[in-house]
Amino acid sequence: MVEFIDRERDAHGVEPICEILQVAPSTYYRHKRLQANPEERCTRVKRDEALIPEIERIYQENYSVYGARKVWKQLQRESITVARCTVERLMKVQGLQGIKRGRRCKTTIADDLAAKPLDLVNRQFVAEKPNQLWVADITYVATWSGFVYIAFVVDVFSRYIVGWRALKSLQTDIVLDALEQALWARGKPKGVTHHSDRGSQYLSIRYTERLAEAGFKASVGSVGDSYDNALAETINGLYKAEVIHKDGPWRNLDDVERATLTWVDWFNNRRLLSSIGDIPPAEYELLYYQRAESAAA
Repeated sequence: MVEFIDRERDAHGVEPICEILQVAPSTYYRHKRLQANPEERCTRVKRDEALIPEIERIYQENYSVYGARKVWKQLQRESITVARCTVERLMKVQGLQGIKRGRRCKTTIADDLAAKPLDLVNRQFVAEKPNQLWVADITYVATWSGFVYIAFVVDVFSRYIVGWRALKSLQTDIVLDALEQALWARGKPKGVTHHSDRGSQYLSIRYTERLAEAGFKASVGSVGDSYDNALAETINGLYKAEVIHKDGPWRNLDDVERATLTWVDWFNNRRLLSSIGDIPPAEYELLYYQRAESAAA
């Protein structure tokens, strides 16, 4: 509106234009005065101008998936004091909004003939320390060259993704590779409870033998029941919402692998998770080990 008046004022005058637009001339003149003398603007406007770049930075640095609460939490972590309602207001003005998760996908193919371990978790996804309970699951991505499947292994204590693998096949190799990565990354821990659904890959002889060899206790939920493997389903949902649905379409396996690698690194080391106190998984585990060392000392 001010730009329009600036363009037409020489031809028609400010007052006649404001009368047609039903705007007080004083409003226009005040805006022009503040434009020329920014130091006269109110404290709120100055504060908003300082906050907007910070909000945009945090939003862009975190896959453009954070909503107002997560952005507000990250600002607090950076010692930038601001009310949550202010963040909500400024994000709305900027057109920024958090990602919304879509419907879950189903990749469980049951094997009715395979031996089935008991459900040792019973929907209680709680761990008192790292490497006590891991959950595993598979999801998929549609690409121009066909489906790509991704297997994740997650530590329940911190939600840290300890292993993952992407392949174009749903054979046992995909879950074995994810497990092997997790074992090596975590220093081959013993006594871990490993929970999955009743998919044929997790009940295969090769996989169950590898769990036994690693000293793990196998646990499985039921088929087609997301509650029996809810935490793994949650990680899958975040992955699909924050990477796959947001950045697609995908060309091939290589594209999906690169994007997944980058996302897993961000998720483990920088993403704020409300379930562990709005800090990243790596930081949550570090705090645990620091407390354990202090107690031992």
